[in-house]
Amino acid sequence: MQIDFTGKVAIVTGAGGGIGRAVSLSLARIGAKVLVVDLSSEQGLETDQLIKAAGGTSLFVSADVSVSADVANYVDEAMRAWGRIDIFMNNAGWQGAVTSLVDYPDDIFDKVMAINVRGVFLGLKHVLPVMIAQRSGAVVNTASLGSYVGTRQIAPYIASKHAVMGLTKSVAMEVARKGVRVNAVCPGAVDTPMLRDIEAGQAEPGAAKELRAKRAAMIPEGRYALPEEVANLMIYLVSELSTHITGQGMQINGGLNS
Repeated sequence: MQIDFTGKVAIVTGAGGGIGRAVSLSLARIGAKVLVVDLSSEQGLETDQLIKAAGGTSLFVSADVSVSADVANYVDEAMRAWGRIDIFMNNAGWQGAVTSLVDYPDDIFDKVMAINVRGVFLGLKHVLPVMIAQRSGAVVNTASLGSYVGTRQIAPYIASKHAVMGLTKSVAMEVARKGVRVNAVCPGAVDTPMLRDIEAGQAEPGAAKELRAKRAAMIPEGRYALPEEVANLMIYLVSELSTHITGQGMQINGGLNS
C-alpha cells in the first residue's frame, strides 16, 4: 500500500531543523498540507520555503511551544487555513545543558521541562479537541531512547523524555475510542545538530569526533540514524498502515537497545 496524504492537514512543531524538518518535507511530498511551527522564524521559514520549492503546500507559524496562547494560536491558524487537523507531529524539544546533575542550573532545568514536557502537554491539550470532534486523527510525540535508559550529564533531558512516554501512554488510553491514536517515536542516536551539541559537552575538549566514532561503533548497524529515517517511522505511525497501534513508544536505534 502506498501512503498518500492528499487532503490531509499536518502540524509539525520544531519543524525548523533536524527530525522536524525531515518529517515536514516527507509529509509534504506525499500530499499533506503542513503547518510548520518553530520558535525560530529564520529556520521555520526555511523549511516552509523548501516545501513550497518542491511543490508542496505549507504555512509557517512562529510559536513557543511552552506558552499556551502560542499553541492555541498555531492550532487556530491550521483551522483557519485548512479547516481540520489530521496529523500532529508533537516534535519540538531541547537538550538543555550538558553537565552533571549537581552542577545543573535551576533555570535550565525549568526550561527543559517547559519545552519538552509542557510543550508536549499543551500540544495535546489544544490539538486533541479538534481530532476528537472529527472522530479521526493521529499524533506522534517525539520521545527518545532516553525514555528507557539513562545518559550521563543530561539527566533533566532524560527525565523529560520519560515524561513524554507517560503522557503518550495515558492520553492514548483517553482517546482510543474517539477515533484518535497517540504514539511516540523513540530515536537513539540521530545525526542532528542537537546530538552534536550534546557530544561536544560530554567529550573531552577537542575529542567530540572520537566520542561519536566510539558510540557509532557500539550500534549494531555501526552508524547513527538519519533524520529522514526517523521521519519514515513517524509517517508510518500516522498512516493507515498502523491503525491498531496506539500508546506505544517505537524505538529506532539500529539495534542498540535490543
